[in-house]
Amino acid sequence: MKQRILIVDDDRLVADTLSLVFRVNGFDSEARYTAADGLDRARSFAPSLLLTDVTMPGESGLDLADAVAREMPDCKLMMLTAYESNSAPVQKHSERTQRPIRMLYKPVHPEELIRAAQQLLLA
Repeated sequence: MKQRILIVDDDRLVADTLSLVFRVNGFDSEARYTAADGLDRARSFAPSLLLTDVTMPGESGLDLADAVAREMPDCKLMMLTAYESNSAPVQKHSERTQRPIRMLYKPVHPEELIRAAQQLLLA
């Protein structure tokens, strides 16, 4: 069975492109564009890994990560951001929840993205 990846990013082009990168590399992936839609889809899609943007309008990626972690404790978490300033809040969140979160910075090369996801899924 293919690993399922849920990508949540308010930038539709980014989310759709990342979903395509995962699909071409043998994953089952879907894209959503808000934290609320991401959580709703996660409940039925049951992703192995959540890849979410940190900064989004409304609920943030950290809010989404909290909700997914509570409902799906086996789901791995990966955050994507274009802002170095987001690394401290993500690190604090990871320490507070005692859940590892892999952080990647936009733009991310597809090979790096796939490698990071595979490593996280095997951990």
